[in-house]
Amino acid sequence: MERRPGVPRLLREINDRAALELLLATGPMTRGQIGDLTGLSKVTASQTLARLEGRGLVEVVGTQAGGRGPNAALYSVIPSSAYVAGLEVGPELISTAVADIHGRTISEVTVDPKAHPDPVSAVHDAIAKACRSAKVGLARLRGIVIGTPGVVDPRSGDVRFSFDLPGWHEGIHEALAADLRHEVTIENDVNLAAIAERADGAAHGVDDFVLLWASRGLGLAVMLGGRLHRGRSGSAGEIGYLPVPGVPLPEDIRTPPGRLPSLAGGLQSLVSAEAVAELARSHGFAVGGAGEGVEVAVAAGERGEPLLDEIAQRLALGVAAVCVILDPGLVVLAGEVGHAGGSALTSRVEEAVARICPVRPQVVTTTVTDRNPVLRGAVLAALDQAREELLSA
Repeated sequence: MERRPGVPRLLREINDRAALELLLATGPMTRGQIGDLTGLSKVTASQTLARLEGRGLVEVVGTQAGGRGPNAALYSVIPSSAYVAGLEVGPELISTAVADIHGRTISEVTVDPKAHPDPVSAVHDAIAKACRSAKVGLARLRGIVIGTPGVVDPRSGDVRFSFDLPGWHEGIHEALAADLRHEVTIENDVNLAAIAERADGAAHGVDDFVLLWASRGLGLAVMLGGRLHRGRSGSAGEIGYLPVPGVPLPEDIRTPPGRLPSLAGGLQSLVSAEAVAELARSHGFAVGGAGEGVEVAVAAGERGEPLLDEIAQRLALGVAAVCVILDPGLVVLAGEVGHAGGSALTSRVEEAVARICPVRPQVVTTTVTDRNPVLRGAVLAALDQAREELLSA
């Protein structure tokens, strides 16, 4: 028989990865539970856990009472085996969170991007400040994900354009990786909100859904087969440009270098924060912003119903256009407007969509309880990277 000395080592690596992946996914487990779920014998499971303990990846965190005999030891992945950083970058604030391998946030800080001469120094300061607060060296980070508004090119990893972040341009991605001495991922902020929604919110475990973000800007995240659909150039979900009846088309968006495309016209002109706030004022509500206008309309009962009806009809134009193409089954309304409207708004959007298209999706409000879903999505995306690196090591 041909000798294959590499096979035992390969089997050990497969077993170690299976046990570690199970512990990361489910939390503390006994040796017997790990054996049952992985198909490993008791002896092999014990050997696997001993190797993971020896590598400083797994520890005993307690015991579980069973039948006869001593209590079984509970094993868990050591929280400090890897750390990640997630960031949300906006024109006014950069929010940064550092989390352990279990996804528990151990520090969260904010910095003013305007206090720095360029995006690279601003991001570096934000991450360094968060790491100091967490008492974690920057070199110990195994995943860094940055959420930004605008279009992110999936090929280069750079922000192609962002109305709110004109300083972010081609070359920033490479410059950040060189400065931080670590691979960096830049992702559209609405896509990250969808990741948080699938992990912790109304789309938990749902493979096909869209998330419509209505706040200062308008954006859409598309999740198909459990994966984000970004499009060839990263522009999938730029629903603000959608031509809609009765609204001027967007202006010529072909722009010379150094200038940003226009946001005038299209669906954006109907349901941007400015448009919703102005609509609320036209209905007699003295409000300062879109979220406040929707909240006041919901609280006003019958008096607020005409305003909610009109907002829903406007949102339905975008939702219907998406649904007749993708038929996602589930639509999550998020952002300032979606969160404020609750079921009073989602039920109206669902009815309005059913009137104008043959597809009737379920429309729900975001249930992500984290006050910053984009930041949470960035942490979760970074966590996926860190876990894969840990499992592959």
